[in-house]
Amino acid sequence: MSTTTVTPLTIQDAEALVTAARRAAEAADVKVSVTVLDAGGHLLAFRRDDRAVLISGETSTRKAYTALQLDTPTADLVDAVQPGGLFHTLPTALDRPLLFIAGGVPVHRDGRLIGAIGVGGGAPEQDHGFATAALKTLA
Repeated sequence: MSTTTVTPLTIQDAEALVTAARRAAEAADVKVSVTVLDAGGHLLAFRRDDRAVLISGETSTRKAYTALQLDTPTADLVDAVQPGGLFHTLPTALDRPLLFIAGGVPVHRDGRLIGAIGVGGGAPEQDHGFATAALKTLA
């Protein structure tokens, strides 16, 4: 049985993700914060536009953390935390910085989870779009 080593998310990858997400946001004239976490949930890169709403720094980080922990885009989890949803009690049951709003996306390489990106500051659908656009830089 052979094991394949997957290259972890590097600081260069993280900076490329931040740059790409910010470019996508700038093209839409939206001021955002972007957070990139490695597979262990540690901060690799962060950038908040000067005029981005202050809370966007926190929301981008929580979105990235949530996408990483559940290995799922946060856009796909919004319904799961509604009353009657599969994860309805999860946000309050765990003492973790989870945020079930679109804008967090896991980052994979060779099928393995290597980190996550979170974008905050625009409408949730915009943030999700900026994050997914950024992923294309690593493809």
